[in-house]
Amino acid sequence: MQVKEVDIGLAADLGTLSRLPKLGLSYSWVKDVSLTARLFRAEEALKVGFVSAVHSSREATIEAAMETAKMIAGKSPVAVQGTKFLLDYSRDRPVEDGLHMTAVWNSGMLQTKDVTSAMTSGLTKRKPTFEKL
Repeated sequence: MQVKEVDIGLAADLGTLSRLPKLGLSYSWVKDVSLTARLFRAEEALKVGFVSAVHSSREATIEAAMETAKMIAGKSPVAVQGTKFLLDYSRDRPVEDGLHMTAVWNSGMLQTKDVTSAMTSGLTKRKPTFEKL
């Protein structure tokens, strides 16, 4: 992987320089790869937290990705969308703002049948069925 733009006389565009510092990575590492345009391998990306996993082959990577996708797909679509939204919303705002938005979001989502289905399935030890978005 590489942040290549400085090698061609540009500052990285398309949000690279806006997003990388907000990912919780070492800021010195972000500056290093952005200013030098050096290549970094998967192992380094894993070590600094840029990626969450590295696998031994393309096939193993696809298999792991499909397993993760299946786990996520088995969850309430409302909960998944809400979690994605709230993580992004809260990342760059004070905790109080994130908590407020979570309360607002969840109060609206309590109107769906997904919460009841998830709770009932936990009690009856069966797989929940969720509505499509």
